[in-house]
Amino acid sequence: MSTTHEQTGSAMLHSELRADADPDAIIRDGRRLDHAEGASKPLRPAPEPQPRGAKVRGNRPIDQQEAAARFIAATEHEKMHDERLWDLRQKRDREMHGIPEWEELRSLASAIKEHTLAHLDEYLGQFEANARSNGIHVHWARDAAEHNKIVHGILRDHSAKSLIKSKSMLTEECGFRPYMASVGIEVIETDLGERIQQLDNEDPSHVVVPAVHKLRTDVAEVFSRTIGTDPGNSDVHYLAEAQREATRPLILNADAGMTGANFVVAETGTFVVCTNEGNADLSANVPKLHIASIGIEKIIPRLEHLAVLVRLLSRSALGSPMTQYTSHFRGPRAGGEMHVVLVDNGRSERLGLEEFWTSLKCIRCGACMNTCPVYRRSGGLSYGATYSGPIGLIIDPTFNARKYSNLPFASSLNGSCTNVCPVKINIHEQIYAWRRVLVNQHEVPLVKKAAMKAAGAVLSRPAAYRAAVASAETALAHLPRFVIYNGLNAWGKHREVPHPAKQTFHSWYHANRGEKP
Repeated sequence: MSTTHEQTGSAMLHSELRADADPDAIIRDGRRLDHAEGASKPLRPAPEPQPRGAKVRGNRPIDQQEAAARFIAATEHEKMHDERLWDLRQKRDREMHGIPEWEELRSLASAIKEHTLAHLDEYLGQFEANARSNGIHVHWARDAAEHNKIVHGILRDHSAKSLIKSKSMLTEECGFRPYMASVGIEVIETDLGERIQQLDNEDPSHVVVPAVHKLRTDVAEVFSRTIGTDPGNSDVHYLAEAQREATRPLILNADAGMTGANFVVAETGTFVVCTNEGNADLSANVPKLHIASIGIEKIIPRLEHLAVLVRLLSRSALGSPMTQYTSHFRGPRAGGEMHVVLVDNGRSERLGLEEFWTSLKCIRCGACMNTCPVYRRSGGLSYGATYSGPIGLIIDPTFNARKYSNLPFASSLNGSCTNVCPVKINIHEQIYAWRRVLVNQHEVPLVKKAAMKAAGAVLSRPAAYRAAVASAETALAHLPRFVIYNGLNAWGKHREVPHPAKQTFHSWYHANRGEKP
């Protein structure tokens, strides 16, 4: 990118790609409408090593706080991550305010998803029947292991040794790539962000923009190490083109292709994939064998419901009116073969959880991540789980309550995630509910449990609470620092404890209003 572009703050596009004089350009409010990513602010990163994610140690609780501290210490990464995601949140808000019926759409989308989940068995059966009549082979997988074995069996039957795939959080959830590597089948990610992460041996950090935590200099280092690019050239167009040239031959020679699905329509037996790169269409159409791995919660009853959800998806995710490609798959192409693997992997169990079943409404837009102050400043990989950010806090414990027991506490409970959710999941309330569940299940550290028990004892007794508040000023003024700033005082690890007000509201009210009716 040229210096002039960086100084003027123009869009992150070469001048010949902007086509400002294009007669077919869409103009809104006097300005050209660019794709959300293309219109993002240009970045000016300084060289800085990329911070790595949480340290995963078997079934031990993930230390999100430690990983977040390392991410925050990498100031260029933290600043870029925060600004880029807040930029997407602002774009989302502009699109929202441009649609008068936005809240009506959210309510309708929520109702569609809740109705479908309440009749999930019925609509899954309807989809299976219609898909089979369309010539699709339908498989059912109880868990991740069964999903991987089913796909492996299909590939083995076709003597397939290489597989191209588009972005799929479900396959990440199932540990699909490591499993395929163990049986000698090469998997090539075709989404640019996913391919960057694959080449760097990292998981995606975001459900929509998987490599958003990386600076362009990080990508330059990854590509120079893996596909032989110039390590000193971090121009985004050079890097994107180099990756395209390196990956395209792998795509053209692949034995099989795989996609996920954003939505599955019961009445037609079809599924829909939304992308901005067209990579899903390559994965589905270049090889003769197309496999789609789909979570059972992606089902919707009728095609008319798709219009509601599609209007919300990209606006919530990227702040663009819709994805560049919305591809409908009805059946195998001539001479081809199509398989759909419907995956449970704990979803049925989650459906039975009274306080948490509505998390299955999620359409994986990532809006809750883009607005979350904790996620924006700590990076997605600090969560040590497939799903990060606010939605991850309520999904991950359903997979492993012990391993992800710390995550629901990585939230300020400000409610912004619930406010932007296009299907109205009460995310912050579920985060709070998970805290209560984890405490009751004894899945919190002893220090935190003791502190919460002491706080509960004080807060449940008005006299004890008022006495503690009254003595706080004296304690802060006279106690040695090591007594106040210790391991039990999480607040004091990074900031000074504020001095309490000279007068509490209770004492003011008693003095001024206590005797009045």
